[in-house]
Amino acid sequence: MAGAAARPRKSAALAPSTTATVGRNCPLCPRLKEFRETWRRTEPTWFNAPVPSFGPVSARLLIVGLAPGLQGANRTGRPFTGDYAGVLLYDTLARYGFTRGTFAAHPDDGLELVDARITNAVRCVPPENKPTGPEITTCRQFLNATIAEMKNLTAIVALGRVAHETVLAAHALRLKAFPFAHGASHPLGSVQLFSSYHCSRYNTNTGVLTPEMFRSVFAEVRAYLDGTRPKT
Repeated sequence: MAGAAARPRKSAALAPSTTATVGRNCPLCPRLKEFRETWRRTEPTWFNAPVPSFGPVSARLLIVGLAPGLQGANRTGRPFTGDYAGVLLYDTLARYGFTRGTFAAHPDDGLELVDARITNAVRCVPPENKPTGPEITTCRQFLNATIAEMKNLTAIVALGRVAHETVLAAHALRLKAFPFAHGASHPLGSVQLFSSYHCSRYNTNTGVLTPEMFRSVFAEVRAYLDGTRPKT
């Protein structure tokens, strides 16, 4: 397996993507490509490819996570599906009217997102759930394209500091001007950014994030989209 020092090809920066679709065999990040191919040999029935966004392009809300979990989205092919983070996320989305159907932790459960879409800052599973800075930068072109194709986009929820910072970078904004904090909200032009701690098992097990804290963010988002929360 390639070492952590392996860097994405410079061509990624020279030829940014104009599409939000990532090819199944995307070669841009050598370390992630090799990791992905290793798991294709180990678990040939898993998805083991860049995970596409889930939800309608017409949605007003975009939720941005970090990267697919090894036995979650990397296995199932749908963001936040198959691991604990998805249980809390989809339960919360259901509470605030962003889903239709029942979440059963597999991609053919019939669940639909309503006025919401989910994507990741990095589309491929990284070793130890830790993408490198260059990998995040390289994959941002696909986040840029995802944002650009959502013509009704009004609100973004960033799950974790990395997602928060890559959303700011996608909008060409300075990180220091929009500091990350759980529950923080920042206007980014026509889009409102809401930030949350990531709904990972580690964060919930350690008490960094409670279900109530997580739900409070989406309560704010719901109120914002419904027009009952003042726009700032």
